[in-house]
Amino acid sequence: MSQDNEYLPPKVWKWEKASGGEFANINRPIAGPTHDKALPVGKHPLQLYSLATPNGVKATIMLEELLALGHAGAEYDAWPIRIGEGEQFGSGFVEVNPNSKIPALMDHSTTPPTRVFESGSILLYLAEKFGELLPRDHAGRSETLNWLFWQMGSAPYLGGGFGHFYAYAPTKIEYAIDRFAMEAKRQLDVLDRRLAESRYLGGDEYTIADIANWSWYGQLALNRVYDAGEFLQVQEYQHVQRWAKEIDARPAVQRGRMVNRTFGPLEQQLHERHDASDFETNTQDKR
Repeated sequence: MSQDNEYLPPKVWKWEKASGGEFANINRPIAGPTHDKALPVGKHPLQLYSLATPNGVKATIMLEELLALGHAGAEYDAWPIRIGEGEQFGSGFVEVNPNSKIPALMDHSTTPPTRVFESGSILLYLAEKFGELLPRDHAGRSETLNWLFWQMGSAPYLGGGFGHFYAYAPTKIEYAIDRFAMEAKRQLDVLDRRLAESRYLGGDEYTIADIANWSWYGQLALNRVYDAGEFLQVQEYQHVQRWAKEIDARPAVQRGRMVNRTFGPLEQQLHERHDASDFETNTQDKR
């Protein structure tokens, strides 16, 4: 980069213009609501407010997996939060998640109702509430939580780092793309090495660690994230590929990807979910 084009930061940063390219309207340096809007509440104790982003599908896949395991108490109402339209800044949503990020969950089976935000927290909350997808033995639980929190700490470099600069930034910056592409590939290699020695991330059992990581890295390996499969040569990570395809074939994962989906092929969209029959109705309506 030449000296003439080099950006020199001011002594004090000021918010004087939008930044963030395609998603500039969701970025701001302050928290709190921008408008008053109450959240809808359906008939089930569990109320999910989300969108089918990689973080969002973690919650819906988890709930669908719990239902597949026979937990009727995991039935839920799902309401889309259209982040591109700023619905995450409504007063009702900010009450559930002061960080204004999806997904967010309200559990009305408790008194008072329990709010749960951050996708990893939702996965852990539901796993403990229903006693599923989290090993009970000390070693298995610890390894599962290792990989759950690895994902929470690592994926921002994939999303806000690589994904932003590769797919969404208004200008292509070689340094930024190189830096985060290197990190994305390093993370894929971390997963590939683990999955070379273990069927799933926590061990022999499918757990919340797999749900969390598949939603980002599994979908990246299947070229569903940022259209970056060729650029990152994701097919080279053969153990990640095996794992990604195995999880992708699970019916609960396929259903979970549809919920609160407002983009992509119509047959893969289910804007709201209030009953299990919504999947069949949704598919029939869009044939």
